[in-house]
Amino acid sequence: MSLKQNLHNLKEKYKGTKMAPAFNAIHTFLYLPNEVTHGGTHIKAADDLKRTMNIVIMALIPCLLFGIFNAGYQHYAAIDAAKGVIREASLFGNFINWDNFVVGAWTVLPLVLVSYGVGLLVEFIFAVIKGHEVEEGYLVTGMLVPLIVPVDIPLWMLSVAVIFGVVIGKEVFGGTGMNILNPALTIRAFLFFAYPTWMSGDKVWVHEAVSRTGTADAISGETVLGAYAQNSNLPELGNSVLAGVDKMDMFFGFMPGSVGETSKILIILGGLFLIYTKVASWRIILSAIVGALTMGLIFNGVVNAGWITDTSKFFGLMSVPFWQHLIIGSVLFGAVYMATDPVSGSQTNKGKWIYGFLIGFISIMIRVFNPAYPEGVFLAILLMNVFAPTIDHYVIQGNVKRRMKRLKAKTA
Repeated sequence: MSLKQNLHNLKEKYKGTKMAPAFNAIHTFLYLPNEVTHGGTHIKAADDLKRTMNIVIMALIPCLLFGIFNAGYQHYAAIDAAKGVIREASLFGNFINWDNFVVGAWTVLPLVLVSYGVGLLVEFIFAVIKGHEVEEGYLVTGMLVPLIVPVDIPLWMLSVAVIFGVVIGKEVFGGTGMNILNPALTIRAFLFFAYPTWMSGDKVWVHEAVSRTGTADAISGETVLGAYAQNSNLPELGNSVLAGVDKMDMFFGFMPGSVGETSKILIILGGLFLIYTKVASWRIILSAIVGALTMGLIFNGVVNAGWITDTSKFFGLMSVPFWQHLIIGSVLFGAVYMATDPVSGSQTNKGKWIYGFLIGFISIMIRVFNPAYPEGVFLAILLMNVFAPTIDHYVIQGNVKRRMKRLKAKTA
């Protein structure tokens, strides 16, 4: 008897019991569901929720792998910096090598395992208690969480945040497809407000290992974005002593940052893949980028016009060239992987333009005016998650009014 037949027999055995949802989740993960439509359907398609989630995970895997190597690279770069040695990144030289992979994997993979282990455990518990099927919604959330948290965050802290995000951010609303907030961003927001010293400051993002003698093998360092938020006298990006990163290194990802945000080229390729597969909305991605550039242009215009001569009052990020906001921080990552969440985002085409533009616009506004939290894209997305239904409501009402006017004009 084949394994598939054995699993089918076990499925029939557990049918109608409390553990049926948990077993069905494992069976569905390994094989296609046995259910088919019984009535007439309007649209027939081969995709389902599981395939959609798998496509997003495929787009995230390159960012995860790059982030693993980058965590190790930044670890050894920090050691060299403490010795007065400046390490220049070479992709197939001192970046993609076994030493970087080992340190990065030792740091990043536990975050992935805890994220999936704790999150899926909560999903299974709720499925058994409430008697519904385990949904595939957490497959993407479980991958996103390790990519947006500090690499040195304690695992118990991440576990608490994941439980909060799954229960409060999704299950209380009815599960996958019913949540009003992005679960991954809910987890990050909980961490930021509950444990702010672990989510911001000058010790974030650089792995800090302790040797057998009790001394640190690496030092902590600021991100480029953090350096500019705290120091308004920094020169142009790439020439700064504090930033210490060339613009092309920022684009390719050879800099400190969260695991998934550093490599902009991989984020762009992942976004193109999601657009090609029609999983992500190109309207939201494009409008978020336009909104961020617009806010950056406004700040540059204010500084160039001489209306504000002392930019120290508004921190160094006001005078950063507008386009460089896209290569520092998580604006691109948020626009591609977070803002495009089909559940918590806008549903109408016009609403997607408004929704995405405001995310980019507000992200740069928070970045410039809040030195304690220069990375404002996640708060901006959560804010617009709340207003997405309102945006869609007024877009639909506007369409109804225009059609009524046309109808009255034809019948007049």
